[in-house]
Amino acid sequence: MHSEVTTTGAADPTSAAPKPDAPILDVEGVTIQYKTKEHLITATYRVGFQVFEADRFVILGPSGCGKSTLLKSVAGYLHPVEGEMRLNGNIVTEPGPDRVMVFQEFDQLLPWKTVKENITFALMNGGRCSNKSEANDIAMEYIQKVKLERFEDTYPHMLSGGMKQRVAIARGMAMEPAILLMDEPFAALDALTRRQMQEELLALWEDTKFTVLFVTHSIEEAVIVGSRVLIMSPHPGQVKAELNAHEHSIATLGGDGFAELQTKIHNMIFADRVLEDEVVKHG
Repeated sequence: MHSEVTTTGAADPTSAAPKPDAPILDVEGVTIQYKTKEHLITATYRVGFQVFEADRFVILGPSGCGKSTLLKSVAGYLHPVEGEMRLNGNIVTEPGPDRVMVFQEFDQLLPWKTVKENITFALMNGGRCSNKSEANDIAMEYIQKVKLERFEDTYPHMLSGGMKQRVAIARGMAMEPAILLMDEPFAALDALTRRQMQEELLALWEDTKFTVLFVTHSIEEAVIVGSRVLIMSPHPGQVKAELNAHEHSIATLGGDGFAELQTKIHNMIFADRVLEDEVVKHG
């Protein structure tokens, strides 16, 4: 069990190989900025954490704290102005097949391809498979894992939102990335489908023990999904705390321990808002 707050990474082949017990993802002192037409925005300030193999690592915080920005930086789409990210010991400089993102939007699938074709296309173009037969076999394996085997020849417009997200998750897992990046993947779903997807994600994790970096603004979801939860402060996002949540899941939802952790996280997040309100009131 790891409780330290830490570091980042990705793709320089000259870097030293990580030790067997080294983190998969090491984020260290990362400050990320981006420009709008009128301002230079500091999204995160000197953020650090470590993600180890088979972690379900959740980044939790209020809107505007830089959660999704951090995820995009891990994916290689944004570059820190300070600090660094290392993936398996290599500095992250660009996107790569060792990181796959699952987004909140339902339109992340190719609409002109079937469920199976969406997955085989990623496998072939991502370099994991060199022939169609192998890609088909792997695609069907993961389609079965997400319980969509009767829909492999169905097009995305014929699927519900939850089914589309299952396909996106199956496609990401089929690539067998070092880390699966999930940006509020269930936020646009109705409450019942969201709970079902949380259950299915945990069942998939029990089956394959993949490593996931998961972003959410829901405290309940963070405790259900996460084995470790990183709590971010409001803008600009900084690390406020890192808590273990490995003892909790849907099975403990409603129990005293689950409620106690929820309350603890709630108080940490909203303490900053209280202080801001006081400054406005007395400023």
